[in-house]
Amino acid sequence: MAKTPAANVAVGEREIRVSSPDRVVYEATSRTSEVTKLQVCEYFAAVAEPFMRANGGRPVALERWPGGWREGMTLSVGPMGQQQGDGFYSKRLPKGAPEWIETCRVTTPNGRPIDELCLTEPAAAVWAAHMGTLTFHPWAVRAGDVEHPDEFRLDLDPQEGATFTDVQRVAAATRELLEELGLRGFAKTSGSRGIHVYVRIAPQHSFEDVRHAAIGFGRELERRNVGATTHWWKEERPAGSVFLDFNQNLRDRTVAGAWSLRPRPGAPVSTPMSWTQLMEIDDPRDFNLHTIPDYLGDGDPWVDIDAVEHSLDPLLALWDSLPGGELNFPPDHPKMPGEPPRVQPSKKVAEHWDADGNRIEK
Repeated sequence: MAKTPAANVAVGEREIRVSSPDRVVYEATSRTSEVTKLQVCEYFAAVAEPFMRANGGRPVALERWPGGWREGMTLSVGPMGQQQGDGFYSKRLPKGAPEWIETCRVTTPNGRPIDELCLTEPAAAVWAAHMGTLTFHPWAVRAGDVEHPDEFRLDLDPQEGATFTDVQRVAAATRELLEELGLRGFAKTSGSRGIHVYVRIAPQHSFEDVRHAAIGFGRELERRNVGATTHWWKEERPAGSVFLDFNQNLRDRTVAGAWSLRPRPGAPVSTPMSWTQLMEIDDPRDFNLHTIPDYLGDGDPWVDIDAVEHSLDPLLALWDSLPGGELNFPPDHPKMPGEPPRVQPSKKVAEHWDADGNRIEK
């Protein structure tokens, strides 16, 4: 069979060459038709304006599925060269990038510098889609200041037994608390079962400060008995609860960017919404590659996300005032002062750890 010729996708003043345009990236489902590689690239061109508003000017890691996505496929999370899955993260700019593609140097938790793709124009996103990217994972910083986040992120992650209605309830409580603190939050579906809430903040604090702000916020939600939890260890999270993943505010920790596709049946999209819309939807799968262009016909719900820049102080006040102390950092981060032992509570042997959470060597 003859190979399908490459296609071109126009993005602004550029044209992106798309090889293997008829490759099936998402198979058809009972709800949606199949999606080809060309359609993925055309999708990111179609949503260019709102996509850049939400993600532009930021370093991004790329979640790539070069052969397309199928149920049962796995995502590699190990170092490059040791990856065994069907999809993988590209933190460094992929080889073969056009000369006009820009990068931004960021530093990992262990001090290693990485030059990541910087979304300076929509064509960069379409080129990344041509390279197999479905999900863009932007840092919470701008390229001009990669050490001070300008975004406070609340990742509401449903645990076993929780429904989307449970996540909506916690999201509503999140909005209420933010408004009490004088902060405006912008919400989106995760593209899966969760909800993300963003607050633009003045870039004056460290990643650790923003993480502490998220812990304080989560503890106040816990105090209000809305079904939220900040327990780091899964075995300690109540069934049916919604985990507020405070560690997503750390260096090199990201969530799916707004308007990104997700590797799930039907090509779902992480979709920004007004709070009214978010509370009214029944199934986030309704918002996918096929439906989003029409959805945007009513305008971008995040059109004024950059209109205000909040102080982090009200959130840090919650961290300072509510009891509980430090919580666990992710395993790829250095051990931090006051951090509890990095061992599941059910496997912890008290005499093996000192008062600062350090393992006692025998």
